[in-house]
Amino acid sequence: MIMSDIKNDIPKHLAIIMDGNGRWAEKKGKNRIHGHSHGVRAVQEVVEEAVQLKIEYLTLYAFSTENWSRPEEEIGILMKLLVNTLRSEFEKLLENRIKLNVIGNIGQLPEIVRNELEYVVDQTQNNTEMTLTLALSYGGREELANVLKQLAYKVKDNIISPEKIDQSIINEHLYTQNLPDVDLLIRTSGEKRISNFLLWQIAYAELYFSKVLWPDFTKKHLHKALTSYQKRERRFGKTSKQLLG
Repeated sequence: MIMSDIKNDIPKHLAIIMDGNGRWAEKKGKNRIHGHSHGVRAVQEVVEEAVQLKIEYLTLYAFSTENWSRPEEEIGILMKLLVNTLRSEFEKLLENRIKLNVIGNIGQLPEIVRNELEYVVDQTQNNTEMTLTLALSYGGREELANVLKQLAYKVKDNIISPEKIDQSIINEHLYTQNLPDVDLLIRTSGEKRISNFLLWQIAYAELYFSKVLWPDFTKKHLHKALTSYQKRERRFGKTSKQLLG
């Protein structure tokens, strides 16, 4: 399928669980950090291709709340890699008019990471070509627990009544309050799990699992996922006949 065909029906919001960096490195007899470093190349290629395809929102699962349990040395190198990548890719974000967005428990991140993220987010806030969201120190269950706490306090303080709480109110309290629901979720490496990612936002997302380890993921593999997405019928609870009618 050529790019012009793919552009005819693309997801508005694409989310990706970038999995397999460690296994990719181990297969090559290298340490896990080697895999993370090469995973950056895959991020660059997918982001550039998403812009070309006019995908409006791209969300990448970069670091989960569970990832804090990894060895301190690996976490430290990952944080340094994140800062270096933000600095090296900054001009490309501006050139391609990409807006950077961040979701998760950002307060847990090292100060140098928070400062770099804050700077890039601020400098790109008026870009309109695509919104690139990095999920950092993110956990879906923690996000929903935070929403419940916020709403509980508002009910307690008579700011809102329980009867007024609906899906739109919940959306307003999520990290992703300014993002649409996910249309397509891709996970690489062959694992078939959601891993606590965007639990609320993927309620009606199409799921695509690729056996390719993330550092080997290219625009060719992205096109394959999009082709699969375009062949599916998204009914949102309706029947096929209702959609046709």
